[in-house]
Amino acid sequence: MSHNYSSIQKILGADAEKLLNFKNPKINKEKLSVPGKDHVDNIFSISDRSEKVIENLKKLRDHGRLAKTGYYSILPVDQGVEHSAGASFAKNPDYFDPENIIKLAIEAGCNGVASTYGILAMMSKKYADKIPFIVKINHNELLTYPNKHDQIMFASVRQAYEMGAAAVGATIYFGSEESGRQIQEVSKAFAEAHEFGMFTILWCYLRNSAFKKDDKDFHVATDLTGQANYLGATIGADIIKQKLPELNGGYSELNKVGKYGKFDEKMYSELASDHPIDLCRFQVVNCYMGRISLINSGGESGGSDLHDAIYTAVVNKCAGGSGLILGRKAFQKSLKEGVEIIKAVQDVYLCGEIEVV
Repeated sequence: MSHNYSSIQKILGADAEKLLNFKNPKINKEKLSVPGKDHVDNIFSISDRSEKVIENLKKLRDHGRLAKTGYYSILPVDQGVEHSAGASFAKNPDYFDPENIIKLAIEAGCNGVASTYGILAMMSKKYADKIPFIVKINHNELLTYPNKHDQIMFASVRQAYEMGAAAVGATIYFGSEESGRQIQEVSKAFAEAHEFGMFTILWCYLRNSAFKKDDKDFHVATDLTGQANYLGATIGADIIKQKLPELNGGYSELNKVGKYGKFDEKMYSELASDHPIDLCRFQVVNCYMGRISLINSGGESGGSDLHDAIYTAVVNKCAGGSGLILGRKAFQKSLKEGVEIIKAVQDVYLCGEIEVV
């Protein structure tokens, strides 16, 4: 038993037994395209992606501590726009400086760094050839009063290309009133990114007040987030970013209020259980059975960041996911602490005893 494995068990504590000894997923791993060093070649060589897109995907795959494993550790720092820079960086004002964001990603051995056009553009000539840049081209800004929830374009695909970025990223608020326009905008942007030879990452988030019902938040329901993933794959995302699911039954519950969407009871009985790994497996299944990589988000910072990050990583890996995109749990700490938590997450993906189940 490796040191990494025993450390992971210790960090998980009471959750170790439930996660590490789960062996019976509803959907067998043999049906999946699982992460590995040959995943990019096997999947995208038979797609319409150009050699340049595949080359940039390989740059991401082959960078950092997880190089050539097929797993991704990405540092995302775009919260300065939506959550406000003051609120996001108050715990560590060093990150008002764009260079420190990139230094954190490099020091922690990340595969890539995802941030705003402004942050990455300021440092592009110094760092774009040292770590893959992922330029987030749209954001939800909360300076407008009253606040609104809409992803709008802040930068162009060409700007990302001209700074030497390997990829563009975008968010769609699936389920929102504005989602139709966002789907069209991002679909067009992703097609353009592929023409320029960049790969694409889509933040497939849900946003609708109706998705919160009583004490349940169906923004993190696996049936609804899974469908968002499927829509993301449909418009050309090469990697899907999604929140870790926490429950199921979004369609069935919302249909008790009024007719909404389409679902089959087998989604809840034969395709998933209530186990965290099964819930995440359904997200992977909706990413074209794992052909499109699923990375789960690290979530906001709190009082149990190390445990929560390791928990998410173990669930993601065992479910057939391809990594973690963790930001606030790292950059809202000192550089040393931020590096430590990112490397602890990477250790989950380097640990041979933890496998796709």
